[in-house]
Amino acid sequence: MISSSNKSILTTELEILIPFHDVDSMGITWHGNYLRYFEMARCQLLDLFGYGYREMLASGYSWPIVDLQIKYVQPSTFDQRVKVIASLVEWENRMKINYQVRDLATNKRLTKGYTIQAAVDSNNELCFVTPTVFRQKLAQLIPGLEIDSAETKSINTTSNERSGQ
Repeated sequence: MISSSNKSILTTELEILIPFHDVDSMGITWHGNYLRYFEMARCQLLDLFGYGYREMLASGYSWPIVDLQIKYVQPSTFDQRVKVIASLVEWENRMKINYQVRDLATNKRLTKGYTIQAAVDSNNELCFVTPTVFRQKLAQLIPGLEIDSAETKSINTTSNERSGQ
């Protein structure tokens, strides 16, 4: 789903039933599990435009998380239905995804956060501009998204110079 928000370029939602193995002895979701929920929603978001982790690797790039923030607003509990919302909000120089975990019945926000990922090429070089392949895949899904051809040419020239071509 393409979001109508000015900040969000692309948004997806994932419903999760909090399983017993995700909660502590008090029946509250263990804090580390929210990162797994973020990851599940992030994978679904990337799959929307055909750039999941396998496609990333095949394109010659990895996208490690370089920054992460999470804020716990209210706890979730065993057997609670929640939705995890992932929204792509930055993509030009890095990939920033905002997340919200909301109660499915009340829509109350339980947790929010973000991850920032940076592209790293096959030589383990940090890319300061999002690779062309990412831009092209995103442009196929979002009408009107411009890919600067001069910038693309510059990126390809720099990449070829580095690889000795």
